[in-house]
Parts: sequence; C-alpha cells; structure tokens
Amino acid sequence: MKKENFNDLLAFITVAREGSFTRAAAQLGVSQSALSHTIRGLETRLGVRLLTRTTRSLSPTDAGDRLLKTVAPRFEEIEFELAALSELRDKPAGTIRISAAEHAANTVLWPRLATFLPDYPDIKVEININYGLTDIVADRFDAGVRLGEQVAKDMIAVRIAPDLRMAVVASPTYFARHAPPKTPQELATHSCINLRLATYGGLYAWEFERNGHELNVRVEGQLVFNSSTPILRAALTGFGLACLPEDMVAQPVRDGHLRRVLEDWAPSFQGYHLYYPSRRQASPAFALLVDVLRHKG
Repeated sequence: MKKENFNDLLAFITVAREGSFTRAAAQLGVSQSALSHTIRGLETRLGVRLLTRTTRSLSPTDAGDRLLKTVAPRFEEIEFELAALSELRDKPAGTIRISAAEHAANTVLWPRLATFLPDYPDIKVEININYGLTDIVADRFDAGVRLGEQVAKDMIAVRIAPDLRMAVVASPTYFARHAPPKTPQELATHSCINLRLATYGGLYAWEFERNGHELNVRVEGQLVFNSSTPILRAALTGFGLACLPEDMVAQPVRDGHLRRVLEDWAPSFQGYHLYYPSRRQASPAFALLVDVLRHKG
C-alpha cells in the first residue's frame, strides 16, 4: 500500500469516529471538500461504499464498519508506540561508553555516577580503563577522558575536574635505607616504580617544573605497572619512589604511611576533560551525563 493510502485510511477513521466531515476536517487541518474527495477516492479504489451520507447524518456502511473495526486498532497501536518513543526521549535511556584512565574513573567518574545513575535506571554506562590515547571514534566510544592538553583540537572538550598535580612519594621504610632526593636528577640513584603507557608501549617520564624550567626524567626500578593502584600499593610496601596524582596519596601522606619529596618541583596540569566528536548528535542521556560531569568550580 502506498503512503498516501495510509493517509486516506486515517482520514476515513477520523470521519467515521466524528460522524461529521466538518469536525473531521477541523481535526485533520484540511478543507471539507478535500476530505470528501479523499474519502471518495478511497471508496473508488476499494470498490465499496464506506459511508452512508444523508442531509442530517453520516455513518459507516457494513463494509465501512468492518474496515473501521479492523484498521482503527492498528492506528491506535502505532499512536501508542509513537507516544512511548516520545516518552523515552523525555526519559533518557541508552548505553554510554567512555574510555578513561583509572585515576579519572575512580576520582571523577565514579563518585558522580554513583549518585546520578540510581535516578536514571534506563541509562547504562560502560567505562573502559585505558592509559593510551584512545581513538574513541575508531573504537566506538561515545566519549573519552584526558587531561586538557591531551585533547585533540577537533574534539569538543568539557572540563570535569580541577587542575591536577603529581606527587613523588615513598614510604618511611624506603627512606630509612635511602636519603630523600633533593632534585629530580637525583632520582637516577633511586629505585622508582614505573608506569607503562599503552601508547607506543613506553614508560611514563616523570615531569617536573620549577621557575619556568621544565624537566622530564626517565627513572628505573624493579617494578613496572600499567595502572596507578598497584603503584601506590608497591610504594606503601617500601619498594621505591612513586609519582602519582597528589589526591591519590594525600591520605597516606597525612597518616604518615608515605612521605612526599620534590614538592617544589611539582607541575600543575589542566584537569580532566570529557571529550567527544564535534559531529556527535547528543542523545538526551548523553547530554544529561555531560551536565552531571561538568566541573562547576
């Protein structure tokens, strides 16, 4: 059946229900003459009369009544499903996939998702822990999380966290055996716990800055991990120096389990940003999540 035939059936259902061309035309937003022409065309194609018209009344014929009882419920089902889709649009739903480093997932994403998701049971979030500079388009992620300076220029970036500083720490048991370093260069004589980055398979070069002088130091040690949590655990156990986000080590430092060094060399980085392609059509669920994650400070 052609598309216009569906429109003709809808016109017939409206006329039969209203019992009046005048009221049906007003409801459909067409003229009475156009509506009458539509019904006559439908009757001609079907080869049966659907409506009995008198000067005082309008009612379905037997054929028209049968068609009404058969077709009208189908249109009602369609209208119901369209209304349901509209409700889903107003009630955010869907799966959102995000690529993020472990620290960002633990300190930024999870605390906000934990309070946000219970109010939106139809929204699902998948977080992939990854330290590489993931191509979120090729890997079919909806968004990624990176420090501000790492976000590609062709992406939309939304700040979701304040600026971040790194801290070099070790346990008191380690410093009982080794003198604390006073300059980054002295790290060459220390056992350091390395972070393996997925990008190019390289090790993270510890970054320092003081009085405008920037310095990257390649460190050595017995242990290499590809995430921050085991690095913290190894540092607490006394295996060497670690370079970690300062909020991650703040409590152990306060408790005396770790001691911070080279603090005057600690640079500040742009905080975490949620980024996604500029051409992405934001769903209501994604737009809502972006607003929840947006840094308000």
